[in-house]
Amino acid sequence: MGGEGKPVMLVGIDDSDHSYYALEWTLQHFFAPGQPQQYHLVLLTAKAPASAVIGIAGLGTAELLPTLELDLKRSSTRVIEKAKEMCSKVIDASYEVLEGDARNILCEAVDKHHADVLVVGSHGYGAWKRVVLGSVSDYCSHHAHCTVMIVKRPKHKTHN
Repeated sequence: MGGEGKPVMLVGIDDSDHSYYALEWTLQHFFAPGQPQQYHLVLLTAKAPASAVIGIAGLGTAELLPTLELDLKRSSTRVIEKAKEMCSKVIDASYEVLEGDARNILCEAVDKHHADVLVVGSHGYGAWKRVVLGSVSDYCSHHAHCTVMIVKRPKHKTHN
């Protein structure tokens, strides 16, 4: 349970338009100004360990580790700062940066926070990209111990 015994809504965010759209959608539908806030909002971003990224690059890149670590930290800080701006009207919110694979981090955070709902954005990958890259939303929908809401950005969203 979150603040004041409220149920917890966990939103997984990263530095993508799909992720920010999912957060915006969640705020409009569950945290509208002037409406009672029924959930404690937890925003979480996963920071990949620099060693995992270096491992993909291959040998001879170990000297880049400190620089890469700083870049990853700056990126996750930017994500949280943008989320804080977007959630400025939310009274009951907390923010976390955890290191690891987003799929595992989100499912573990659901258990840690006893979340009732996990919200993730959808990148809209086709079948081939999902196989190669893995889908965080697909993984969470099968492994998270709560309701998972996958917010998909409309292809042709009109601006009023």
